[in-house]
Amino acid sequence: MNFIELAAQRSSVRGYRNDPVDETALAQVLAAANLAPSAANRQPLHIIVVRDPAVRHGLGLAYNRDWFRQAPLMLAICTEPAKAWVRADGKNYADVGGAILMDHITLCAADLGLGTCWIAALDPAQVKTVLKLPDGIEPLALTPLGLPADAGRPKTRKPLTALVHHDGW
Repeated sequence: MNFIELAAQRSSVRGYRNDPVDETALAQVLAAANLAPSAANRQPLHIIVVRDPAVRHGLGLAYNRDWFRQAPLMLAICTEPAKAWVRADGKNYADVGGAILMDHITLCAADLGLGTCWIAALDPAQVKTVLKLPDGIEPLALTPLGLPADAGRPKTRKPLTALVHHDGW
């Protein structure tokens, strides 16, 4: 499939089968994440793979949805802002790099038939505690990873004319 087909196929999955994620597929998803660009190639990013049921339960307290806990594993995307590139006006690009990395994860997973759902509405203090994050490491997003239990919701998008501007606003 080409990229546009893949991007159209990817959706936020909110139901997972119990089947374990194939280790080769997980390795491919993580390799895709590692290929994500970051500003000035600083790579101030970390991925925590969570399989342990007790740790998954703790992350479930950081984002309290039954479907989130269904997946056989979860990925926590963390940033290290002190190591990120900072623009001249002070904008730190750690979160931008983390977003690109998460996008690589979600697209690769979709290509492999795995489901994901980007979760940013998390309790960062809970995530830090459960994952025992050291000082300077910030949780950015979580995603369950597993075989989808259903087809997911169809995408709705604004028309391109509402998104694209030429030569200024």
